[in-house]
Amino acid sequence: MKHLLALFSLALVLVAAEPPKGEPTNAKEAAAKKAAQDAAVEVKYQALVAQLSPEEQAWEKVLQANLGNGFYLPLHKRGKIAGQSSAWDFVKDDPKLPRILLIGDSVSRGYTQPTRKALAGKANVHRAPANCGPTASGLKNLDAWLGAGKWDVVHFNFGIHDRATPAADYVKRLEEIVVRLEKTGAKLIWASTTPIPDNPAQKQTAVSIVEKNALAAEVMKKHGIPTDDLFGAMTPRLKEFQPPLDVHFTGAGYDFLGATVGEAILGRLK
Repeated sequence: MKHLLALFSLALVLVAAEPPKGEPTNAKEAAAKKAAQDAAVEVKYQALVAQLSPEEQAWEKVLQANLGNGFYLPLHKRGKIAGQSSAWDFVKDDPKLPRILLIGDSVSRGYTQPTRKALAGKANVHRAPANCGPTASGLKNLDAWLGAGKWDVVHFNFGIHDRATPAADYVKRLEEIVVRLEKTGAKLIWASTTPIPDNPAQKQTAVSIVEKNALAAEVMKKHGIPTDDLFGAMTPRLKEFQPPLDVHFTGAGYDFLGATVGEAILGRLK
């Protein structure tokens, strides 16, 4: 309670320091306005979390530890207090259904909710509490993402953030990730990385993903892990689902990917 009162007081002080009307006129005013807004969000978020069940509070702590303060955690907090659903919603398991874990970057985040919709009543669909980024991040954080629960299927991908990773490093790290995932006893599904456009300004090339998918395919073949070929599924639909110069997809594109992922998971559960 003292923590909440302190945050509320800070928010009031910062708001009082703002100019009476209009847009901020300098960097100091803009920073003060942002700080006031962030403090107000924090007050509301902490108050909301205090009302959650112990299980939901524990999940929020996991998110706080893994999402990072730069972008995803503030985004999560704002969405939470606005009552918005997201890929990082707490999932209350139906004990009669299998538990699924999705691991991947922002593209995976985009198809998490459509996958839940596709598997409603058929599986409990969780996602890792992060934008999982490159294989280097996977090696560092995999134990935290897996948590203490038992998984029936783990559907995973690393690729877009590894587009500049040397081939030997990518293969070595991916191999180590696979070995760790195999120890969970879950059935594994590798998701091939979705296509990206050439974009010199971002130092990205379409061929880099083709190369990484080929390297990953060899690792999965070695371990007998089936591939959910999202690259192949999305390639003929790029004009329909991918905005120009973007590695991400439209809402309809994520619905398409979610349905594809759901089918792959159901096939693995048989």
